Amino acid sequence: MEPRPRSFYVLTAFFTVFILFLYGPTITIGILSFQGEGGGLTFPMRGVSLHWFYDLFEQQAVGDIWGSFRRSFLLGLMVMIVTVVVSVMGGLAFRSKFPGSNILFYLIITSLVIPSILISLGVGLLFSQSGLEVHWSTSGFGAQLTWTLPFGLLIMFAVFNRFDKSYEEAARDLGASPWQTLRHVVLPIIAPSLIGVALFGFTLSYDEFARTLLTSGSYNTLPLEIFGMTTNVTSPVLYALGTLTTVFSLVIIGVFLCVALIMNRRKSRQASDAGKGDL
Repeated sequence: MEPRPRSFYVLTAFFTVFILFLYGPTITIGILSFQGEGGGLTFPMRGVSLHWFYDLFEQQAVGDIWGSFRRSFLLGLMVMIVTVVVSVMGGLAFRSKFPGSNILFYLIITSLVIPSILISLGVGLLFSQSGLEVHWSTSGFGAQLTWTLPFGLLIMFAVFNRFDKSYEEAARDLGASPWQTLRHVVLPIIAPSLIGVALFGFTLSYDEFARTLLTSGSYNTLPLEIFGMTTNVTSPVLYALGTLTTVFSLVIIGVFLCVALIMNRRKSRQASDAGKGDL
């Protein structure tokens, strides 16, 4: 067996350090959330228990954890739905090069390079100076769309760039209307990508901090609530909250992946049945 070059071990060590740096803080928080009842915020742990998870569901002296969770969840759903719909519409529109499409594309991408806190400040000022209420469901919703929509559009641009138009032409030749072609041909084919856009939209909204900081009004979303708790809460209940939110995010990702897997299996089964029918 040919010996591995020294660069292999250097890159392996670098990758290991990178993984530890990436997941180490999350793992540490997860471990500390199982502190005993008399435990603190640091090591060494004083016993192991679920005390702080139970305490999390009790009335807290400061903050509104579950109210902020509901707001983040609803906001994530709103952003997810709008991101999917607008991304598909934008992807379809950009298939035909209309006048000014290149300028519009770069304007869309610009929001990704502008610092998030400036976006938050600008949207908050726009609403307040216009006499509109600064609220998580209005200004916060708009500010988060400036973050999720460019990602969704970039995904849809890539999807439709390699989309085979012959499927649509075949549907039209068989008498399908534009809406029937979109519903029964285009959307089923790009369904896995739609799931990806939906996942991007929800998760980016759910944990967004900077663009919501100055646009949420009087009611915090969960990231803002956690940030506020860091200055008031001095018990591992904060770590328990971090662990639960991480688990929730993983569950959401798992649900989307399961949906994508089920759709792929159904598509494979339909293709197999169609093949048997031809025989």
